[in-house]
Amino acid sequence: MKDEMMGERSVGCSLSVVIPAFNEELDILALHESLMNVLRMLGSDYEIVFVDDGSTDDTFNLLRLVRQGDARVKILKLRKNFGQSVALTAGFRHATGRTIVTMDADLQNDPADIPALLGKLKEGYDVVAGHRWRRKDSYLSKRFPSLVSNWLARRLTGVNIHDFGCTLRAYRRQAIENIQLYGEGHRFFLPLIAMQGYRIAEVKVNHRPRKHGKSKYGPGRLVRGLLDLLFVKFWLSYSTRPLHLFGVWALSLMLGGAAVLAYKLLQLAFLAVPLTVGPLLLLSALLELVGIQLLLLGFLGEVLTRILFAGKAHVDELVEQVLA
Repeated sequence: MKDEMMGERSVGCSLSVVIPAFNEELDILALHESLMNVLRMLGSDYEIVFVDDGSTDDTFNLLRLVRQGDARVKILKLRKNFGQSVALTAGFRHATGRTIVTMDADLQNDPADIPALLGKLKEGYDVVAGHRWRRKDSYLSKRFPSLVSNWLARRLTGVNIHDFGCTLRAYRRQAIENIQLYGEGHRFFLPLIAMQGYRIAEVKVNHRPRKHGKSKYGPGRLVRGLLDLLFVKFWLSYSTRPLHLFGVWALSLMLGGAAVLAYKLLQLAFLAVPLTVGPLLLLSALLELVGIQLLLLGFLGEVLTRILFAGKAHVDELVEQVLA
């Protein structure tokens, strides 16, 4: 049973801290305490939005315990583990701050870096991303794959950020109003924001060794990240004009098929070579068919794009319980 009905977002405080948590029962209390020490020093009104991403341990009960002693804590409980992208989107939707800070719940992000992020934001930037300096992670399993992924992301997206995977960031509210994340799109959230013309900066942040539990990312992270990156590259270039991508290939193939057919017809007309069903004629037909299919795919992409921009889906139905 839900504790309250979910309504539309409204700006109600200066700062919201959104924290996705999945099976972090050993870190919640220490995280809240260290975060409170920093937020009190800032001297502004704030809220903390914890998103329980379908935890199977005692995380949710500990969050409720934290909320009993701190009225500024808001808790969202998702129906199951949907991943960090959906958890962040749900947190954004329920956050009411004019500025939104995100961070992990595993204590590797240091709350003491929040003032530096906010200070950089005041210089006129719309988003300030954390750059995990001297990461306390295994080189082979996490740091090296991240170096490769970050290099590819910079080359393909044109966003000059060193650390696309750091959750510790500060956003102006308007920069994330119209962006929703699915799958594992949180890694390439910044290029989507940059596509809308918002200014992005980066500051070095502390990165602490993990004290409890284990990383939620396995060996397949690099492969999934590469696939996400390819999609983001496509989205940045052709999200509003998919027909331009598929249409160019379609017309090229169709022209190639027509050229092969014209060659065969010229042979028939001037050299009296019989027009028989052979490799070249089959190639011509294949190119035409594939070209038509790509053209239709482009038209379908145009229709889906218009549906997407006509009305965006929300993640409200994924939230099982709200404590606010």
